[in-house]
Amino acid sequence: MDEFDIAIIGAGMAGASLAAECGAHARVLLVEAEDTPGYHTTGRSAAFWDEVYGGPAVVPLTLASGNYLADNGFLQPRGSLVIGRASDRVALEGFVAEYSALGARVELMARAGMVDLVPGLRPDWCVAAWQPGCADIDVAGLHQHYLAMARRTGSVVRLRARVDALMREGAGWRIAWNAGGREGAARAGLVANAAGAWADDVARLAGAAPLGIAPLRRTITQLRVDPPVPTTLPLTFGLAGDFYFKPAGDRLWLSPHDETPDVAHDVAPEEIDVALAIDRLERVVDWHIAAVERRWAGLRSFAPDRAPVYGFDPHVPGFFWFAGQGGFGIQTAPAAARLGAQLLLGQPADGMTAALDPARYAPGRLAMAQA
Repeated sequence: MDEFDIAIIGAGMAGASLAAECGAHARVLLVEAEDTPGYHTTGRSAAFWDEVYGGPAVVPLTLASGNYLADNGFLQPRGSLVIGRASDRVALEGFVAEYSALGARVELMARAGMVDLVPGLRPDWCVAAWQPGCADIDVAGLHQHYLAMARRTGSVVRLRARVDALMREGAGWRIAWNAGGREGAARAGLVANAAGAWADDVARLAGAAPLGIAPLRRTITQLRVDPPVPTTLPLTFGLAGDFYFKPAGDRLWLSPHDETPDVAHDVAPEEIDVALAIDRLERVVDWHIAAVERRWAGLRSFAPDRAPVYGFDPHVPGFFWFAGQGGFGIQTAPAAARLGAQLLLGQPADGMTAALDPARYAPGRLAMAQA
């Protein structure tokens, strides 16, 4: 039976990036249930690097990841607006003040600047928070970058390997999986749970208490609009968190920003959510919707406090959590993976992670809250 230092369960962005960071220092096995890495959340993301997205707990991870993403060519400038009506001015001023204090580049914008960026904006939308540094992320390129890094360092990737048993064996673990009726197994000193929406299920296999990491469905639809989407259109959110849209070539990607509780599975969009998104868009801009071209859904998984979970389980030795990244796991992947590898391997912080507080993301915070 093959022996590894670390077995990582899940080969989406979380698992691939963690394997890439660990591979130069340890023998790594990356185990993926699907035919292709990143089939679920990673492969369905409308990802962007947005300095405030995910809330205050996520901002340090996002800011720490920016240089890596830019220096490796994974960012394309976009800009971002959070828009509101006149009654939202005080809330938007507070939004700008809060995130500016955390180091994000965000400023208040009046209607004249908003209309320049979003032509056809209806008159009642008159105040916004503007982020000039927001950028589109090449999700597929970043994911393949990490998978290639992992393979170059000798990491082994097992596809179509759905883990069905995690058993303590001596000081380490025995990992068993089913691959279309064919059984497989390996041994590893440590197990890292990067299973996304399935993270609590994997924890149960290991005898660890679930942390309440809940899958939530997010819907996106692609529209053809008239007039065509301007190439300079920013990523645009409603302050109330009830929609966002962004260009994709000459098409528009639109979401009702839904977070519908679901179960971990191959999720599909609901027609009511697509209709809701379109209704909300029509209240924001006067564009004609020429066609609804496609629609899809993905699962975002959050811990109860909506901060990610990185660290060793407080009760099960050798079981490491790397989960709960919600919808911000791609924009924070570089810093999260570097921090995760340092925690797994007992390494000190470096320039990327020096400003991060590991205790803020430790699983023990949730275990104590549930006790």
